[in-house]
Amino acid sequence: MNSWLFLVIAICAEVVATSALKASEGFTKLVPSVIVVVGYGVAFYCLSIALRSIPVGIAYAIWAGVGIALVAAVGWVVYGQKLDAWAFLGIGLILSGVMVLNLLSKTGAH
Repeated sequence: MNSWLFLVIAICAEVVATSALKASEGFTKLVPSVIVVVGYGVAFYCLSIALRSIPVGIAYAIWAGVGIALVAAVGWVVYGQKLDAWAFLGIGLILSGVMVLNLLSKTGAH
């Protein structure tokens, strides 16, 4: 499989696991707790596969940036977390930084 696909799967698994972490209520609810453990396991396994050919700085910037934006979206939609204009601006800046790193930086071979 393509390393970029493994990175996408890792990000999705991490977002699911992080979202379930809130629902687990401190690991007191079984099903969300199992989703957390399995989700993070899948996420880290897929990230390790992606790191075979994607530089760690690039992969982690994408993982963190996209993960932050998606978890914030899940928090907003699923958990009713309020996001103000500053939150959207901050998330936009994070995503812009990821794009600059990937499109303009020469720090790692793609």
